[in-house]
Amino acid sequence: MTQPYDYPAILARLARIDTTHLADADKSIAACAPDLRPVRLGLKLIGRAHTVRLREDFLSVIAALAEAAPGDVLVVDTEGSRRAVVGELFSLEAQRLGLAGIVVDGLVRDTSTLRTLTLPVYARGACPQAGTIQKLFDTQIAVSCGGVVVRPGDVLFGDDDGLLVASPAVVLAALPAAEAIAEREAEVIRRLLAGQPLASMVNAAEHLAKVRAGEASTLRFDI
Repeated sequence: MTQPYDYPAILARLARIDTTHLADADKSIAACAPDLRPVRLGLKLIGRAHTVRLREDFLSVIAALAEAAPGDVLVVDTEGSRRAVVGELFSLEAQRLGLAGIVVDGLVRDTSTLRTLTLPVYARGACPQAGTIQKLFDTQIAVSCGGVVVRPGDVLFGDDDGLLVASPAVVLAALPAAEAIAEREAEVIRRLLAGQPLASMVNAAEHLAKVRAGEASTLRFDI
């Protein structure tokens, strides 16, 4: 039986950190390909995956919009489609429904509108040509997105640096360390802005000396 998770609590904690903090806390967490980028910068994407697989046809996106719940992220595997499968109308509807975002491993269009929305939309690029609307493909199955396998219910966490994907269990396990990293980095930044040298806050000299000597060492903050 699937373990129930308190998604709102997980997502609220993610909202207070950055993708870099979670990635540093657990380096095994998968990151989507770097060319899968947000259409509008400055937004965070945080939600649970509602998956779609299709090819050159966007009827399944309509089906997924009808199925998805508030807080879901539509994750669309286009299998390399060369035409757009999401545009302004679907994105506006997703925003109206309270979805957390749309991630298209493929192409979108109407980017001038998408860049005005508070709904995060990720894609590999844009194309003015739309797909057909005749074929119904699968939803809520494991899909490939940016080279990462995404399963229904996985947590997606994205910002301007990229997009991470992990199960709720993995995110929960990594969050305490990620939150500690965020707090420590905030303190380092505060001290840097106050004029304190970075070298006084890390064991860089010791670490370099040990690495040069072939000894095991870890670079760490000493604050």
